[in-house]
Amino acid sequence: MQGKLYVVATPIGNLGDFSPRAVETLSMVDFIAAEDTRVGAKLLNKFDIKKPQISYFEHNKRQKGQYIAERILAGENCAIITDAGTPAISDPGTDLVDICRDQGIEVVSVPGPSAIITALSISGMECGRFCFEGFLSTNKKSRFAHLEETAKERRTLVFYEAPHKLLRTLEDMLEYYGDRPIALCRELTKLHEEVVRTTIAQAVEKYRETPPKGEFVLIIGGYVPTEADLAAETPDTDDLLAEVDRRTAAGEKLSAAVKAVAQQYGVSKNALYRAAQTRE
Repeated sequence: MQGKLYVVATPIGNLGDFSPRAVETLSMVDFIAAEDTRVGAKLLNKFDIKKPQISYFEHNKRQKGQYIAERILAGENCAIITDAGTPAISDPGTDLVDICRDQGIEVVSVPGPSAIITALSISGMECGRFCFEGFLSTNKKSRFAHLEETAKERRTLVFYEAPHKLLRTLEDMLEYYGDRPIALCRELTKLHEEVVRTTIAQAVEKYRETPPKGEFVLIIGGYVPTEADLAAETPDTDDLLAEVDRRTAAGEKLSAAVKAVAQQYGVSKNALYRAAQTRE
């Protein structure tokens, strides 16, 4: 009988956030795949868990992934952990889960801390709809392409950043995004947890004067469209009527087709209905 892969979230700072179920799972499995076995050892020792670890990180995931899957297929249970937070979320794990899924291995989530959700929940920024963008690349071409691609994203943007790269990232964001609201969340769940709500320009000034410390989650306000943007997004009347025609040809009543098209494009239902009737 084959085993299972358990994806176990670990604390992002405060060890008190490690759940009883996570402790039980790590105590039950046959071995643990850890991003850094030294970090894993500290966690295991804290909770008196005595299980063997194997190293599984970005640069050995291809050869280790299949090895882990073969052990699970042979009947062993494995838990994957990262240094902090939920595996596979900007951390190793995606490839291993993919390999296991492809080979019919059951993958079980043991949820827990996540820096993304933690930061959003205390940022005071709009978090009903957001885009998680992870880390920006250090490669200039990829970095600038990423910023340009997200420059007009209207949902709240969430990035991770290390302290030694923070200022450069903020300067690049100011160039591509303009001066927007931002919440800089650092040292989450730790003793010196801090949330700084400001603007990108003011954040640049702040961290030019004061070198940043700690790991950051950046919550950035989405793009606010201009009148020109909105005008460009709205099709002209002929295009709207053509969409109405496609719907009526498919069997919809004229009133229902007009209502659907008006809602889709944010235009006046009455004005569109009059245009359709006038044309007839």
